[in-house]
Amino acid sequence: MSLQRCLLAGIGLICILGNLALAAPVTRRSVIVQAVERAKPAVVNIHSERNSTGAAPGDAQETVPTQQRSNGMGTGIIIDPRGYIITNHHVVEDVSLLRVRLSDGTPYVARVIDREKEFDLALLKIDAPRPLPTISVGTSSDLMVGETVIAIGNAYGYEHTVTVGVISALHRDVTLNKDISYKSLIQTDASINPGNSGGPLLNIDGELIGVNVAIRAGAQGIGFAIPADQMVQVVTDMLARRRKTDISPGLGYRNRVDVRQSPPWSMEVERVEAQGPAERAGIQRGDVIVRLGDVDIYNSLDFERALLHVRPGDQLPIKVRRPDGEKVLELVLQPSMNSGSPNDLAWRRLGVRLMPASADAMSRGGSTLRGGLLVTEVNPDGPGARAGIQRGDILVGLHQWETISLDNVSYVLRHQELATFYPLKVFLLRGGQVHKGWVQAD
Repeated sequence: MSLQRCLLAGIGLICILGNLALAAPVTRRSVIVQAVERAKPAVVNIHSERNSTGAAPGDAQETVPTQQRSNGMGTGIIIDPRGYIITNHHVVEDVSLLRVRLSDGTPYVARVIDREKEFDLALLKIDAPRPLPTISVGTSSDLMVGETVIAIGNAYGYEHTVTVGVISALHRDVTLNKDISYKSLIQTDASINPGNSGGPLLNIDGELIGVNVAIRAGAQGIGFAIPADQMVQVVTDMLARRRKTDISPGLGYRNRVDVRQSPPWSMEVERVEAQGPAERAGIQRGDVIVRLGDVDIYNSLDFERALLHVRPGDQLPIKVRRPDGEKVLELVLQPSMNSGSPNDLAWRRLGVRLMPASADAMSRGGSTLRGGLLVTEVNPDGPGARAGIQRGDILVGLHQWETISLDNVSYVLRHQELATFYPLKVFLLRGGQVHKGWVQAD
């Protein structure tokens, strides 16, 4: 080889190596790295303390075996900048204290807002002084077996552990034991360990496609996640239950998913109540709601988030899309059916009518209770009747509160965390003795 050819070859090699060196920083920031960077700020680590003690109000005492306090761990996903977080029901079950740590290390005490044991999902709330980053919710309707996925979680207490794998199968029905079974889960070989429960399963765009839920004991490379579309529906129902205690927008809705669009979600008005807020605002059946207040609406979860902390009488701009274009209307929220007098509320939610019990009625049988509410009427088809409440009973406690006045009952039934109390403990004075039962409020 001539000297000239050697020089040319050397120069060419230097150019190639130089180009590789320049390209290296770009290729290292792969789509997986970018997906993790987008999603990680919305992932929180959960640490819990469990114990079991309990006592009933008034004269009625409930004996509960005391257990040693134990610590647990899990993961959560921020879905609203005001501090609403989703995780698994089993992460928060029988928990006495919940601590949440954000990705920047900031700790908070969390409270359970609602839970659905059947779907193994729970909604938490932390009170942060600033808006928090939220997850981008994708759809599980177009997942492909073999598709790359990413899991983030508090694996064995190692916070924000990232693992990568593929979707191994779809629509798996899984039974873990006699008490826990799941329907239509996503199966993945991304490593999911104890502590990952409640964390996100992401696609390579950093979108939430599932909530990690379970591992098969003794198996390697087999983990499961609740599909994102199922999570959206369940958490929508949780938020709607809270909203319905105060306000009504006067419309019904349904989600639509079209994977040809970006984003694939949209929310369509399915029903408009006659003379309700939506009808008065000019909203029509078939409208697609794209914004409510300052929240962009892609699905029903966004819609219910937009109604959090809204009060009756508040006016919200609402943008709808129709075939002829978009329109901005004004929606004025009205009180829901749960508003009204405390006795009306007790009739609607419990199926009983109440009045303050006389001192004579309270003293019969030697009771030393401070007061109670006489049951004057029971709806035979209502929750109270199903719970065994009878006309003439005296309601002396509901959940953990005394019921001396109707305002006490109203407080419990309007409590923002009512769903976490279910079924409600009910304490009745009957024949001079306090009896305990449970009632499922409508």
